[in-house]
Amino acid sequence: MSGLSGDSETRKPFRGSIADWRESARSIHPRNTSWLNAGWMVLLASVTLSILGIVTIQTTQPSYATRQFVHLLIGVVFAIGVAVPDYRRLQRFTWPIAIISIILLVFVLIPFVPEWLVRPRNGARRWINLVVTDVQPSELAKIAWIALMAEWLARRDTYRRFTGFMLTFVVTLVPFSLILIEPDLGTALLFIPTLLVMLVVAGARLRHVFLVLLCGVSLGPLAYFTPGVLKPHQIARIDAIVAQFRGDSSLDRDEGFQAARARIVVGSGGLTGVGREHARAIVQFNRLPEERNDMIFAVLICRFGLFGGLAMGLLFILFAAAGMSVAATSRDGFGRLLVVGIIAMVFFQMFVNTGMTIGMLPITGMTLPFVSYGGTSLVATWIMAGLVLNVALRRPRRFQRESFTFDEST
Repeated sequence: MSGLSGDSETRKPFRGSIADWRESARSIHPRNTSWLNAGWMVLLASVTLSILGIVTIQTTQPSYATRQFVHLLIGVVFAIGVAVPDYRRLQRFTWPIAIISIILLVFVLIPFVPEWLVRPRNGARRWINLVVTDVQPSELAKIAWIALMAEWLARRDTYRRFTGFMLTFVVTLVPFSLILIEPDLGTALLFIPTLLVMLVVAGARLRHVFLVLLCGVSLGPLAYFTPGVLKPHQIARIDAIVAQFRGDSSLDRDEGFQAARARIVVGSGGLTGVGREHARAIVQFNRLPEERNDMIFAVLICRFGLFGGLAMGLLFILFAAAGMSVAATSRDGFGRLLVVGIIAMVFFQMFVNTGMTIGMLPITGMTLPFVSYGGTSLVATWIMAGLVLNVALRRPRRFQRESFTFDEST
């Protein structure tokens, strides 16, 4: 058995009152509020990246920058809301939250739901209209799934056996498939590497991890060549990136248009950028699609140059390093895996977005965390940051044992 939190059997019943919030606030260790706490570094990186995103969005259209600032304020409020109550209370509600997120994912796929309620965009059904804003269930599903997997791996060690290991993928297949059907291939693909990282940290056997990686590498080409597995536009995007690597520009006005425009905008930035007005003119002249969303990194480099792009990368590294420091110092299995899952999800999303922008990966329609325009995306990412801060601020409970210690003979 794994040496998990020693108090998991003696948790107090949830009373749901103001007294619970006060008790949760008192569980914040005074020593953990020091500015040396890695949780504050996560917060600093999150704030700086969000401000950088607003400034970059302002390059394209100032009105959207104002809206994004409102989204940021809402995100900060939600982050504070999830940072105050003890995160260990969340462990009891991971399954209900996950079920609600699945219901929302199914809801957007129901054909007879009117379009005023579920708004299709570019052929994808991903958004629920709440009048004042649109909500994207897949963003909320990422948080729910991370919390569920953290609870799953922290409370049992069946994943040390191959059948239990594969069972985590079966559970993950539910949100993965629903998001893939929307279709949203980019977001769906984030679940697999994030799960692998969480399994490794939890102590899964590396031979099982390598076997899954080998299967994934083998199934990739099979999915491409098997009719009906990938949609035509997904195959076209893969063809475009292959043509680019070959030096073939014949697809730059068709399937590879977005990637080609992004490369031109990125190349225009040079080392130090061209400034706001010139960058806006370049983006408009090249008719860069999704310049506020998926292609925001291209606009950022155009305005601030290569140095600006590197600065953004360093902020994400700070976010990841500080988050991993929080996970490493946590003695609670659920808290450790919750943080690891969040950091992995955000970092992989950043990697894929920047990779597709500079032409190293196919276009997948994925936003850049904290930076891209979008209410649900920004608020969801700030909720993740709030959860990391929550774990960082909690004091370890008495008699708590080190997490994830195993008898290697089992």
